[in-house]
Amino acid sequence: ENREEMLSSKSNRLTEALEEANKLFEKVCRAREAALDAQFLVLASNLGKEKANELHSEMTSFDSATFAEDLLSLMGINRTEVEENDSEPGGFLPRDAWQKVGEEALKYFRRAPTFHYMLGSFKSDPPVAKQRIERQKKASRGEAKQIMPAQLKKMEESHEEATEKEVERILGILQTLFENDPNTPISFFDFVIDPNSFARTVENMFHVSFLIRDGLAEIRLDDDKLPIIEPTKSRTVGEDIQGPGARKQVVMSLTQEEWK
Repeated sequence: ENREEMLSSKSNRLTEALEEANKLFEKVCRAREAALDAQFLVLASNLGKEKANELHSEMTSFDSATFAEDLLSLMGINRTEVEENDSEPGGFLPRDAWQKVGEEALKYFRRAPTFHYMLGSFKSDPPVAKQRIERQKKASRGEAKQIMPAQLKKMEESHEEATEKEVERILGILQTLFENDPNTPISFFDFVIDPNSFARTVENMFHVSFLIRDGLAEIRLDDDKLPIIEPTKSRTVGEDIQGPGARKQVVMSLTQEEWK
């Protein structure tokens, strides 16, 4: 509201506002108050920049060429000897040129600069405007709702079919091994473990669990207390069974170290 008065070179309103803000900041105890103080600091900085730009002074502007000439003179360069010393390492600069600059700069820097973090880059690109996505009509959203469950249902059906086929394949292998040598017990671990793949071993145990659940195979312990597996009476996958002990199951854990 007092922008014009604060920008006036004859007014001290901006300084007074900063001093008042410093006093108020001592009483800040909430995040919202701190945010307001930061907002005021931004406004005051912008006003101070505009006020400085409007000041007219007779100060000379920085001339990089003149500064370079003075710097070369400080390094002890003689223009008449430039061509003779051009073959030296480092060009036409004397060997102790930068040492002289360092000794001179040391007079104005009595302590090491403090460590600080640089938050972000110096120049930030403006944010890219997001394209507005038009909302679909109600009719199209209704169609999407009808299509999505059908797609998920197809995926679930295909996964179940693949699992069922794998269970049937493993059952066929188990029955073949048992028929070839019915007197030799089949080790459960030898049957499911893949020596080259831990993941494949877990998959085999997963598929064998369906055989146990459906009563197509059974696991028991041998004389050494190690599990052995053998097929039961002929049944089809998914057929329900009844009787005592038909649904007894065990949860088995297998770590990668145990598999190795």
